[in-house]
Parts: sequence; structure tokens; C-alpha cells
Amino acid sequence: MKAECDGRTARDGVIVPEFAQPRADVVLLKGETRTMPTPQQPSLIVRQKSPQNIEFPFASLSDWLIPTELFFVRNHFPSPDLDARDWRLRVGGAVERPIELDLDSIKAMRSTTFTAVVECAGNGRVYYEPPKEGLQWQNGAVGNAAWTGVLLREILEMAGVKRTAREVLLAGADSGVVDTNKKTASPGPIAFARSLPLEKAIADSTILAYSMNEEPLTRDHGYPLRAVVGGWFGMAWVKWITDITVVEQPFLGYWQARDYFRWERSLGEPRLVPLAEMEVKAQIARPVQGARLIAGQPYRIFGAAWSGEAVIRQVQVCTGDGRGWREGRLLETERPFAWRLWEYMWTPEEVGQYILRCRAIDGAGCVQPELQRSDCESYAANWIVPVEVTVVPEPQTYEEEFVI
Repeated sequence: MKAECDGRTARDGVIVPEFAQPRADVVLLKGETRTMPTPQQPSLIVRQKSPQNIEFPFASLSDWLIPTELFFVRNHFPSPDLDARDWRLRVGGAVERPIELDLDSIKAMRSTTFTAVVECAGNGRVYYEPPKEGLQWQNGAVGNAAWTGVLLREILEMAGVKRTAREVLLAGADSGVVDTNKKTASPGPIAFARSLPLEKAIADSTILAYSMNEEPLTRDHGYPLRAVVGGWFGMAWVKWITDITVVEQPFLGYWQARDYFRWERSLGEPRLVPLAEMEVKAQIARPVQGARLIAGQPYRIFGAAWSGEAVIRQVQVCTGDGRGWREGRLLETERPFAWRLWEYMWTPEEVGQYILRCRAIDGAGCVQPELQRSDCESYAANWIVPVEVTVVPEPQTYEEEFVI
């Protein structure tokens, strides 16, 4: 149905602007046309060819769920080509009964489905000043999807976890050598492996998923089985899982102690701790950096917000017009571990340059920070990133330009 006041369309109870409908030619401003991503023309951003690392074009955000074909891909090694007929999941370590399961046995167990957002810990790294090493993700190494699988807890119960257990180590089938000849080099070929504290491993928010958005996992997204760890950064969402080992001491493997860590100062002197929960964060999808808006015409500022274990309670917007922070409108129903889309309708009255900002506040009272933090290495870039726009007196037509 059509909304009379602003020409937006309601889809599944969510108000979506006309320009966000999934089609190829979308009118943004009168006389100005852009080509937006569609499932047929995804326009994904390649950050690295080998191994493949691909970013979702966040400015194209329109739906609560990101289609699998547009979902970002983060790989440390080439995606393994696994045959489900030969694949097995082995569970061992500090358990009473080591077990081995095939995919059919796992699918025969009671399934659970929940929607969760996953963000690469390096998302937003390009905004660090001075620049940091690593893939220069902008703001699209994040996505929200529906995941189906089995609770990790139920598989651990089948094996019988011993009382001495402290962590659960998840290892994938992907492997290789990291940083050859550097001080940070791995000790030969290693798998991607991360551990979870036992309390998180047995939580309702941790599953082993075989389906994404109601379809089997694709190869790049972890087929045949991957971890889904609601509220935690993507490095905990181990893909292509082949081995689960219950351990009695903290795991200090390469991806736990040499990469994906931050500094913690709670004991005075800084100490290294593994990354875990995502940080509270809101991002503006539209308008994009450098957009031209028309004075006196309403414009929808739109984006997404998420946090770690806590839900999003507020998104506030500042348009740089001297009126301070104002309340944005949260869309959809609140769901634990999923992101919230949000909007704010703004009518700029005067021509000129404006700096748009947004910030999220979660249920634990955490507020998105204004400035970057020095203790997060090159990760957890959740500070406010401004978007500069120009308000013009009337619509302007631009010739198509191609930069090679």
C-alpha cells in the first residue's frame, strides 16, 4: 500500500522508501539517476581477490535481512570445497564420550532458527587515523541473516562435558600459513580456530548452522556447517567446522592470542584479551557521503544499528543544523541479536554543507563513542562516522561519469 504523506511503501510492516525498492534504475533526486544493487547486479566490493574477501555495499541497504548473494565474505584462507557425504564433525577433548556425526545426523536433531547480525571485527578499519594494517573495510563487512541449525549445547550434551571444562574450541577445515617470514608468522600451516567460554558455548544464542536465509549454506559462508554466535564479532563464527574440542585451560592459539585481540586496562597495566562481544554501533546507509539534497524537501536519513549481548534501545541523529541530537525511529520488532533498521525524516531549510551523525544506545546503557579508542588495535571501529552532504536550492542534473 502507499503511504500518502511521503510516497514510501510498506513491506512486511516496515516502511521502505521508493528509492530503496530492489530495481536497477532508482530515482534519488529529480533528474538524478543511480544504479542500485539487485540480486542480478549485486555490485559487491572486492577487498581481496585471494583469498576472497567481499564487502556488502552498505549504501544499498533496504531490507532487514541481507540476501545471501549480497552478504559480505571474510576468509583468511581459500574456501575449502567440502563434500557433505564425506564430511564429519568430531567432538572430543574433556568429554565423557567422544563422538563423530555426519550432516544427516545433525539435521535429524531438533532444529532452531534465529536472526542474528554478524560484523567482522575489522569493519570500519578504513576510518582509523593513522591508518591500520589489515583489510580496509569501510562499513559493509556486516549483515543480518536468518540462521537455522542445532544448539551447540545439545551436541556437547551428547558427548558429556566434564566438570573441568573451561572453553570449547571450534576448528574449521580452512588452513594455511600466516605472515610467512614475519615476526607474526604462524608456526607452519594452521587451521582457523577460536574458542568460546563454556557459558557462551552452551547459551541459546550459539548454534551450529547448516542453513542461511532458508537455504543451505553456500561454500563461502561455511558449507556444510558453521558457528553462529549471537552478539559476538565474526571471528567467533567459525566456518566449515570439522572439530570441536572441549578444553580445560584457556586456548591461546594463533587466532586467539596473536590476532583478534585488544588491550584491557582493568588491572592497571594493559593486558591482552581476546575480542568477543560486538560494540554498540549505528551506521548511516543513506544519504551517502557527498550527496546533494534539495532545500525545503523532506529526506529520509536511514541506516542500521546493532550491539553485542544487549538490544538497541535508541538511535539518535544530529544533522548539524544547530538543533542537537534528536530521536530516530526504530523499525521492526525488537529481536535479540538482530540489528534494528532506523530512520529520521529531515527537511533541510537552508542551502550549504551539513554533517550528519548518528549514535546508538543499547539496553545495557552503552553509548556509541564520539572518537576512536587506542586500545582496540585495528578492530572494533564503532565510533561515530560523519556523513557530509550538500543542500542545494533546486534539483540538479548530472551527466553519467565513469572513472577508470
